[in-house]
Amino acid sequence: MKKNYYVTTNGELKRKDNTIQLETKEGEKKKIPVKNCNSLHLMGQLDFNTRFFEFLGKQETLAHYYGWYGDYRGSFYPKEFLNSGLVVVNQSEYYNNSQKRLELAQKFVEGSSYNMLQNLRYYRNKGKDVEEQISEIENLREGTEKVDTAEDILGIEGSIRRSYYSTFNKILRDSFVFTKRVKQPPDNEVNAMISFGNSMLYSSILNEIYRTQLNPTISYLHEPRERRFSLSLDLSEIFKPVIVDKTLFKLVNKQELKPDKHFDKDLDGCLLNDKGRKKFVAEFEERLEQTIYNEKLERKVSYQRMFRLEAYKIIKHVLDDKEYKPYRAD
Repeated sequence: MKKNYYVTTNGELKRKDNTIQLETKEGEKKKIPVKNCNSLHLMGQLDFNTRFFEFLGKQETLAHYYGWYGDYRGSFYPKEFLNSGLVVVNQSEYYNNSQKRLELAQKFVEGSSYNMLQNLRYYRNKGKDVEEQISEIENLREGTEKVDTAEDILGIEGSIRRSYYSTFNKILRDSFVFTKRVKQPPDNEVNAMISFGNSMLYSSILNEIYRTQLNPTISYLHEPRERRFSLSLDLSEIFKPVIVDKTLFKLVNKQELKPDKHFDKDLDGCLLNDKGRKKFVAEFEERLEQTIYNEKLERKVSYQRMFRLEAYKIIKHVLDDKEYKPYRAD
């Protein structure tokens, strides 16, 4: 399986013969084997040239850019090579038909809320007092069948997530305090990890959408807008509890990340420092490579592969009216 490469240092990226070379500000040179590269995640202050991007395009390799606080800023998205007018037309039809769009939006929230509940049930069995939030989320889930628009569904999803996030202080070690979700910029260590993890998940799912016939700008739960790949946002909701939150829980509760060693704070917000970022990336990648049994394929597949399988299910839904069933964690 091809690897994701994360560039956290400052320097220059350029084509060197038939591969990519990173030259740091200190003069150190490192090669990135492009034939083994699934995607690039660029987190440092980096210089490029057009030859570099032309080479990435020929290799069908995506590159994702992150801001100072680990927030997603954009992607280099090569020319699509699996174009299908039929898929795009049907995707658009499902968006333009309010009932069809509503049904897909409901499915995304059904999957995401189920996976949140699975996390909470795990910690309830570990003695954490999360029963109130489990009941609240179960009640909110029922409300998704009683609304008329995708916008209403997104509002319910927001209420579910607020209830879910309110348990984090009970799940995480006492050294990490979390009161509410704050973005742009994150105001504390937990928000910094959530923002960074969500950005990487969004990019990782976009990698897999690119390798299908789906148009990543046509979405159903989130409103499509200019300059964003909103279908990746839809699919990310399902996998946030499974990938991002479990990564965060493990790093904090096993004391692999500590507030005084792995984060930087300034007047504007909080971010993972270089050491913290590397630890989070390593655990995130380990999570992506973890395998789970897929009943349809009758074999184990990685979570990274599961993202693409989820996209294939969307294609079958819009082409063949085969009911989309979101991924549910065991």
